[in-house]
Amino acid sequence: MPIPVVLAATLQLLLAATFVVLPVTVLRRGPAAQRAAEAEVRRQGAPPEALTRCGIGFIEKAWEFVLALGIAALLATLAGLNLAGSGAGRLLSWVVEPLVLVAVGLVCAGQVFAARYTRAAFARADEPAVRALDASAVVGAAAGALPSWVRPVVLLRFGLVVLGSPLVIVLLALPAAGRHFA
Repeated sequence: MPIPVVLAATLQLLLAATFVVLPVTVLRRGPAAQRAAEAEVRRQGAPPEALTRCGIGFIEKAWEFVLALGIAALLATLAGLNLAGSGAGRLLSWVVEPLVLVAVGLVCAGQVFAARYTRAAFARADEPAVRALDASAVVGAAAGALPSWVRPVVLLRFGLVVLGSPLVIVLLALPAAGRHFA
């Protein structure tokens, strides 16, 4: 088995794993994170409903959960096809990885830079009390209700999307990989 193919499949499988671990964790612990963020908003003198009005939430919605598991299944399938030497897996990886880079990269950036995103959302609010909220404290309160390993996994996923997706494309284009798919 060529090393470039093994590395590409490993990157795909690692990214797929993050699309299972994080949504399951947020599904279970998201309500506590939401309550913590709402309590912080209340402590700062704004109504907790301001989070919803600003589009800020820490609870995993059903469609988000299903989408994340679908992405995980797709990436795992592509990894399996690549390891098996399927030309279709290689071709589909070349199509899917740029889409992952763009679409998932945007979503992951919002998670990596959550305080900045939240600060901007508060700044657009009509209510002065909401504009005055300390976004870092709100995000910190929510993060405190999640397991301590969540942030490193979010950063890992961001790295796998931003750096790993282009690397998968390159690895699968190498001559050594090409012989595997011949």
